[in-house]
Amino acid sequence: MRFLLLSLLILSLNVKAQTIPLISSHDLETRLNNGKDSTFVINFWATWCVPCVKELPGFERLQREFAGQKLKVILLSVDNRSKANSAVPAFIRKHKLTNEVFVGNEQKPQDFIYKIDRSWTGSLPATLIVNKSKNISQFYEKQFTYPELVKAYQLINK
Repeated sequence: MRFLLLSLLILSLNVKAQTIPLISSHDLETRLNNGKDSTFVINFWATWCVPCVKELPGFERLQREFAGQKLKVILLSVDNRSKANSAVPAFIRKHKLTNEVFVGNEQKPQDFIYKIDRSWTGSLPATLIVNKSKNISQFYEKQFTYPELVKAYQLINK
């Protein structure tokens, strides 16, 4: 009986100790190139960014409502890498995020910013929409409402 209780306790701790994968700009590029989806919506956010938190449900909804299309929403946290095992997983659970989530992994955040879009000032939220099949992308440095997000997604897929 003790063994069973101890096993259940260990299993419950493992479930709660979720680790969010780190991703570099190079790894993100590889992820997009190797992905089966034709359109990627990559949202750059942080747990401390109020506008980011406000728009996240729209990205969850976009993935659900366009599930039949070749769309993949990726949420890329720019929180400090040290939070990949603590603040970010807790945030994901609290907000019930189901999209694929990564934490940025560059030595200098500025390097990541320049590789995503040279015009990016580094402010959040920011979103990159990539249509792989048409070889086009559009970068937005703004907070989206859900209707604006749908319009941006549909625009790149025309």
